[in-house]
Amino acid sequence: MPLLPASPRSAAARTETGRPRASPAPVRPAGPSGGIPLTTSVHDDSPSAAADAPLARERAHLAAARRALRAMREDVEALDLTDVAANWVNAAVLERQIEDRVKALADLAGTPLFFGRLDYLHAPGGSGAEGADGPRFHIGRRHVHDADGDPMVIDWRAPVSQPFYRASAKDPMGVALRRRFGYTGGDLTAYEDEHLSDPAQASATSALLQREIERPRVGPMRDIVATIQPEQDEIVRAGLGGTVCVQGGPGTGKTAVGLHRVAYLLYAHRERLARTGTLVIGPNRSFLHYIEQVLPALGELTVRQSTVDDLVARVEVRGTDEAPAAVVKGDARMAEVLRRALYAHVTLPTEPVVVVRGSRRWRVPAYELEEMVRELLDRSIRYGAAREALPQRIAHAVLVRMERSGEAPDDRVQDAVARNPAVKAAVKALWPPVDPARLVLRLLSDPDFLAEHAEGVLTEEERAAVLWARPARSVRSARWSAADAVLIDEAADLIERTPSLGHVVLDEAQDLSPMQYRAVGRRCSTGSATVLGDLAQGTTPWATRSWREALAHLGKEGAVVEELTAGFRVPTDVIAYASRLLPHIAPGLAPVASVRENPGFFEVRPVPAGPAGVVAACRELLGREGSVGLIAADARVPELAAALTEAGLRPLGPGEETTGEARLTLVPASLAKGLEYDHVVLDEPAAVVGAEPDERTGLRRLYVCLTRAVSGLIVTHAAPLPGHLAE
Repeated sequence: MPLLPASPRSAAARTETGRPRASPAPVRPAGPSGGIPLTTSVHDDSPSAAADAPLARERAHLAAARRALRAMREDVEALDLTDVAANWVNAAVLERQIEDRVKALADLAGTPLFFGRLDYLHAPGGSGAEGADGPRFHIGRRHVHDADGDPMVIDWRAPVSQPFYRASAKDPMGVALRRRFGYTGGDLTAYEDEHLSDPAQASATSALLQREIERPRVGPMRDIVATIQPEQDEIVRAGLGGTVCVQGGPGTGKTAVGLHRVAYLLYAHRERLARTGTLVIGPNRSFLHYIEQVLPALGELTVRQSTVDDLVARVEVRGTDEAPAAVVKGDARMAEVLRRALYAHVTLPTEPVVVVRGSRRWRVPAYELEEMVRELLDRSIRYGAAREALPQRIAHAVLVRMERSGEAPDDRVQDAVARNPAVKAAVKALWPPVDPARLVLRLLSDPDFLAEHAEGVLTEEERAAVLWARPARSVRSARWSAADAVLIDEAADLIERTPSLGHVVLDEAQDLSPMQYRAVGRRCSTGSATVLGDLAQGTTPWATRSWREALAHLGKEGAVVEELTAGFRVPTDVIAYASRLLPHIAPGLAPVASVRENPGFFEVRPVPAGPAGVVAACRELLGREGSVGLIAADARVPELAAALTEAGLRPLGPGEETTGEARLTLVPASLAKGLEYDHVVLDEPAAVVGAEPDERTGLRRLYVCLTRAVSGLIVTHAAPLPGHLAE
């Protein structure tokens, strides 16, 4: 399907509705842009004929594009698959592909089909005199073409769409005019123009852009495809070959950037990623539920989402670790302990192998077997791969002896010798099979076994910390912890290589342990990754101290580290208040600079002990438009849930948010990371800090909770505020 008209002339001869025109459509003057899109005015729906004429044409184009998209979907639905596939397997695959295509072509009623327009001076990449009436493109979430194949909406990921995000007065990128559209639901209600080719016009911030950024957020996370900023777009469109790490404070859009990067890579490298796969990893299932609609809204339905715990789920997790044990188990040194324990199962031979075939006996001496074993050990290949190679090595030695005696064995004979009972018995004795879960079980249960293989790696105190107080008798009966499951995954990879995906997005990465980074790195060992996080929001005892260290554990030392510091979500007063904690939790980190024009509201409210003051604050915020989140220390959640229900304000849990009437979510502080609400009530900051094992971790948790608000924040407290906030 063509992305460009056949020529600048043909493009210039079509209006928004596709009909020929005698002259260019009228537009409103606007100013040049710098880093943020600029304009002079917004043209809203009104009876004014001057303002309504362009708006009416744009609405007509929207209606025509919706009809064209419906026709595209109907064409796919009408495909006859009879006798197309060679067998039922191919038919099932083809049918599934057709179903996915139909879903990708869905017209979401509450989502605008396009959100912008570019009027080029001349055909992009082509010739044409500057100032000529060049082609015009409407930019949207997916490509739409008419019955003749001419584009009516261009996919935001196409190269021709890039200037919508990056063009400025200094570098208009061949664009004469950029138009943004305002919507209510799926209906077009306003437009805003920027004449990028006219440097004489004054600068101003885009009102429609601000309006979209500050629009109330009811329900799951939505895409930001209409508001991507130039610095974000550079990350989104970075190539597939390299790994990108994004350090971004609260509200800088790092999660959205990561998700849109996946969508872009699937567009630019669809065939490759269709073979190798993509994966989005989040901190918990509530977070994944919150973001799960973003990629489908962009037409991408095949991206898998998971937590790290789900990735390594080889055993049932029923236990928990104390912080000292979890820190040691998450340390990268445990990989060396596991490697030693695994290869300790390999023994050197003391007896020859004698293979009987017919009336002949073939003897492979012990010294030759030892050479084979040592060579395999020196090659540092996977334990399982070496174990599979050993019988072939022994069989080859037997075949050499057969050939010397005048026989002419072929590959079938070698395979038969490799399966000979004597060879199989020797391999089992020299290189026995090892179950990864049983290996970890023995390490955590047997102090002598652990001491032997952790010598010089772990201290005596560290070994004592990871040993189980009550050793389990079997893998099934063991009370495995989440950290134990990661160790089992590491052991499994030492035995057999973990398959690699083409691209992995790792969000809230600052909370991963080194061993968890290794587990993720195995999933993209031959692919690339997008790592997203904020060092100031690390709330685990093993939280990341530097991105370079984390990337080394991930196996991506050469990754590019980008920093986002412009805040689009959190109001200025709120982020300034939360930033009081930065010198104590992340001294070298730059605070987020809010670029929002609407300051929102912020209040620190002393309340009497008990839930009444909190309930009153929630009721007050429910009188405003948008979602409301009540964030509290985990231990206080049951009491607050009961009080809210009794007051008739029954709350949802994280991940249960919908677009219906229920707008209040009660969020345990431990699950607040990555979520956002229009209005937030933060209950008892001192309780949030006190719930953590140390003050620094508690202050980081508090920083996360303070920065979940999009429009306003009320901090309620009966106990004194933590000293760093009261200063």
